[in-house]
Amino acid sequence: MLKEFREFILRGNVVDLAVAVAIGTAFTAVVNGFVSSFITPLVAAIAGKERFAGLLFTINGSEFTYGAFLNTLLTFLITAAVVFFLIVKPMNLFLQRRKEDDEAAEPAAPAEDVRLLTEIRDLLAAQSR
Repeated sequence: MLKEFREFILRGNVVDLAVAVAIGTAFTAVVNGFVSSFITPLVAAIAGKERFAGLLFTINGSEFTYGAFLNTLLTFLITAAVVFFLIVKPMNLFLQRRKEDDEAAEPAAPAEDVRLLTEIRDLLAAQSR
């Protein structure tokens, strides 16, 4: 059982996934820092508030802190944009070029064995007539 577990853990896709989660977590921390240090003060200054997280409204004594939600939404949008423009878009372009290269790399003439088999087929067809 331990041997099976070890094989499972050492599979490439499990290790790749673990690395991706670790990098994703670190990247999220960087984006959170960027949003809270630069974007949030900018939006707060535009909104005329001292703190972005302090943006709220009250209905019947209940406070709705939409500033915290906007902060989270901005973090998500920036993360999604960076992932799209730095990972997804380049990968799609790479795969498209690779596909085009594979299509262009198809041999124009048939392989030697195919050519010989075609000649044999044609000779046999001519003899049977």
